[in-house]
Amino acid sequence: MATSPPHFSIARAPDAARLAHVEGAELHHMRTVLRMAVDARVSLLDPAGVEHQGTIERYERDRAVVRIESSSSQSPSPARTRIILAAAIVKGPRMDFVVEKAAELGASELWPIVSARGLVRSPGTDRLARWGRLAIAAAKQSHSPAAMEVRSPIGIDDMIRGVPPRTLAVICASGGEPLAGVIRRLRPRAILIAVGPEGDFDDDERAKAANAGFVAAGLGPNRLRSETAALAAVSIAAGLLHNAQGSSEDAETEEKD
Repeated sequence: MATSPPHFSIARAPDAARLAHVEGAELHHMRTVLRMAVDARVSLLDPAGVEHQGTIERYERDRAVVRIESSSSQSPSPARTRIILAAAIVKGPRMDFVVEKAAELGASELWPIVSARGLVRSPGTDRLARWGRLAIAAAKQSHSPAAMEVRSPIGIDDMIRGVPPRTLAVICASGGEPLAGVIRRLRPRAILIAVGPEGDFDDDERAKAANAGFVAAGLGPNRLRSETAALAAVSIAAGLLHNAQGSSEDAETEEKD
């Protein structure tokens, strides 16, 4: 039985000449760990979630050049449920952890939030690029059809203005109705979850969110670190929305029958 070729993520789609470049940690895995030879077949996942099949044409000092032979006919259709994690930026590797695990859990977008009590005001272009690479790698690891989109950092006002139509907007808050209960009660098809920094959103930020219609939702009785709260919220939302989507599809099938 034929086995599928190894999968790697790439930071950019193939160029006009149908050549793709594997770099960084993915190159190390391909060349040093797997010791793949020139002409070996590989599968590449680009940031749009399109899968490309090709062969290694050559190795250069800091990249592998892959000639693409075929690609998926189109980008995968977007998920029926959209989960946006609007998370306050936390320091150092903890934010890397949020990016990676939120992508694995099923978040479709990450909006890094610059908040009044947050300790990070601007992560810089290098960290943003790293978060994008982590999201792509997480999509490959979890066999997700598309990589989580990592937006540029925004403030609370832009977050509120940017809530898409027909999207349930939730702000995590101690003492709020449990998030699972909010989702079961309102049954959204798309959700934005705002999670504050270690010191939480301040009074002005919470008031702005409440005035804009955000629902305050709790994550249990324990006080959670910011990154724990963000991942717990995504996990709860992804599980419930996935189940709701499956139930909806089953109902549609029964009606057709």
